[in-house]
Amino acid sequence: MMKNIAILGSTGSIGTQTLDIVRYNQDLRVTALAAGSNVRLMEQQIREFRPRLACLWEEEKASLLRTLVADLDVKVVSGMEGLIEAAVEDSAEMVVTAVVGMIGIRPTIAAMEAGKDIALANKETLVTAGHIIMPLAEKAGVRILPVDSEHSAIFQCLQGAAGNPVHKILLTASGGPFRGWTREQMAGVKVEDALKHPNWSMGHKITIDSSTMVNKGLEVMEARWLFDVDLDQVQVVVQPTSVIHSMVEFEDGAVIAQLGTPDMKLPIQYALYYPQRRHLPGGRLDFTKLRQIEFSVPDMENFRGLKLAYEAGRKGGSMPTVFNAANEMAVSLFLDGRIGYLDIVDIIGEAMAVHKVQADPDVEGILKAEQETYGFIKDRWNA
Repeated sequence: MMKNIAILGSTGSIGTQTLDIVRYNQDLRVTALAAGSNVRLMEQQIREFRPRLACLWEEEKASLLRTLVADLDVKVVSGMEGLIEAAVEDSAEMVVTAVVGMIGIRPTIAAMEAGKDIALANKETLVTAGHIIMPLAEKAGVRILPVDSEHSAIFQCLQGAAGNPVHKILLTASGGPFRGWTREQMAGVKVEDALKHPNWSMGHKITIDSSTMVNKGLEVMEARWLFDVDLDQVQVVVQPTSVIHSMVEFEDGAVIAQLGTPDMKLPIQYALYYPQRRHLPGGRLDFTKLRQIEFSVPDMENFRGLKLAYEAGRKGGSMPTVFNAANEMAVSLFLDGRIGYLDIVDIIGEAMAVHKVQADPDVEGILKAEQETYGFIKDRWNA
């Protein structure tokens, strides 16, 4: 039976790997694609997958795309309106939300209200709006299936839980390329250094986030909403080889772990076909060669981003939005060579320190907190 999907963020790392899975399976059809500005790749994707609708964020790029695919039966749209149109495309049953940043909130809400299941790869949606998204999923009767490797692992571990409560979530982290380094050692880190992740192939923004461990902080806040646990029930453990993707501890002390090679296609395919498991080509764990699995406690002093994430999560309300927005802008400034590596987390800390928390923000309140944070950073850092 054919399954129709829409992909938001189709030219990024998760989006292109999702399309690899579509190529490998004959019963997935792509009905809508959305991306930022990569006209050439979007044209190639349209010609190969023949969606009904395609969206590029910038109207100028969308206009060029319309000319390039004028020979095809595809509607090309742009901007937030276009992104939402892609998210609610009539025939799509599931929307893969793989856009980066808070731009994903509105289309995710629109897709859920339209009755579509969500394969969630946009962690900012739950970090900043989990209090809105999770009740809406229940009300709309739709499923949120995690695509992030660690959250997929937790979700897989919970399949045999039979409703038993979770005592603790053990969220694994590789520690990134600077594991074991001090702040002094990281002072001179260049962009190219921070983009060398030891295990995973990801987009630039998430790779930088992994190196600062801010990404793990975002995942902690996301896990809290996805699995309905308290923030302090989510414990980060460093596991450098990324063999164990995450674990769940139950009340009786039993721990269930999900293991595998570091391949994002597994969690993507699991979300697309849940609860069915399909053959996936690629490497397999060889336990005869796996001599040991090493664990350590995360260093929250030298990697203060993780510590600030727990602080933001505990304060709740609009504070996780400030954490996320400050990080987004700081990473962008770092990638542009305008600030130093250590400035990323310093900027997050300063933005949080001046923010007055709004307890239960609606979407407008969330987006207002985001803009206020951007404004503060622009003024403070001459950005």
